[in-house]
Amino acid sequence: MNRTKVVHIITTLELGGAQQNTLFTVAHLTPSVYEPVLISGTEGILVEDAMKLEDVEVYLIPELVREVRPLKDVIALLKLRRILKHLKKSTAVKTPHAHSALIVHTHSSKAGILGRWAARLAGIRVIIHSIHGFSFNDFQPSLVKAFYIFLERVTSPITTQFIAVSNANIEEGIHRRIFTRDKVILIRSGIEIGTLQDVTLERIHKRRELGVDAEIPLVAMIACFKPQKSPLDFVRIAKIVSDEISEARFLLVGDGILRSKIEKMRERLKIEDKILLVGWRRDIPEIMSCSTILILTSLWEGLPRVLPQAMASGIPVIATGVDGTPEAIQDGVNGFLLPPGDIDGMAEKIIYLIRHPEKAREMGEKGKRLVKEFDIWKMLEQQEELYAHLLTTGKSQ
Repeated sequence: MNRTKVVHIITTLELGGAQQNTLFTVAHLTPSVYEPVLISGTEGILVEDAMKLEDVEVYLIPELVREVRPLKDVIALLKLRRILKHLKKSTAVKTPHAHSALIVHTHSSKAGILGRWAARLAGIRVIIHSIHGFSFNDFQPSLVKAFYIFLERVTSPITTQFIAVSNANIEEGIHRRIFTRDKVILIRSGIEIGTLQDVTLERIHKRRELGVDAEIPLVAMIACFKPQKSPLDFVRIAKIVSDEISEARFLLVGDGILRSKIEKMRERLKIEDKILLVGWRRDIPEIMSCSTILILTSLWEGLPRVLPQAMASGIPVIATGVDGTPEAIQDGVNGFLLPPGDIDGMAEKIIYLIRHPEKAREMGEKGKRLVKEFDIWKMLEQQEELYAHLLTTGKSQ
């Protein structure tokens, strides 16, 4: 039986939800039906993981970068087109209907634009784009925002199917006239629920490794240090909470361009001993298991994977109620939602949950009951169903 090549294209392989789910997908597609291919830039901690994947053809393009770089972007487009034409040609040798035995599936904004146009120029019929949050947002200058919306609109007609991780992104895309409702499908970003719920490591040992006493409150945030995630708000919140509850500690997991500003603010506020910067970590289930509360200070989102991870781990979440976040966190049920930039409000909720541990436990338990929708195997099954449908009909679901 001839297998269908599925080519996933993503900009970088940093330790983020879109990247982790993409690697999971290419590693677990039904091998008798699909032949996975991965194309990415060369940046990110997960590049090494990608190169170790068995039975996955991997291509790295140095010019595929997150920032807008016109020369690099043109080179990346041409390289993508060349790779896709090569893959199409190799497919044609095996299958007389090569046009229907190759799928391109793009992720993230930059790879989404370049990858879809490269696929069109290579003559590929089935082109899917996953939206993990849009490239445009209300915090950009109006001309920049308009430019990104324009790029999405002109690329939409060559897209066979859109996948969104949140209903909020679906409504935004329709509102911005990027796609119509019949051209987009909801597939939640998935997590390995069992891995998070079956942590066997002793909580006290993990806390000792992190440099935190066994019983003190530990407030964690897991995010890339970039403007979207607003990690400086985390530092400001930590200062307010520390002034009220001196024993509380704050764990910031991640890295990025704002790291130096975080370190300087931490020093200026004299809370260097309160905030632990531990970089990117691969032991997220263990980190979650020894945390008291997870917070997320994002200005905009798709639907961040870290939220269902916290839910599966049984810890309450305090987050900004942006985009798809309310589809995971129900205000007052399994956490609290506040407006972006509401430093005082988030600090107040943290103090409340620390001082009312029974309420924190109750919210955590409710989160565990609500997390089933985010099963990563369900995500994979829905993607394969979509691939089969598009190969058969060539039309969106």
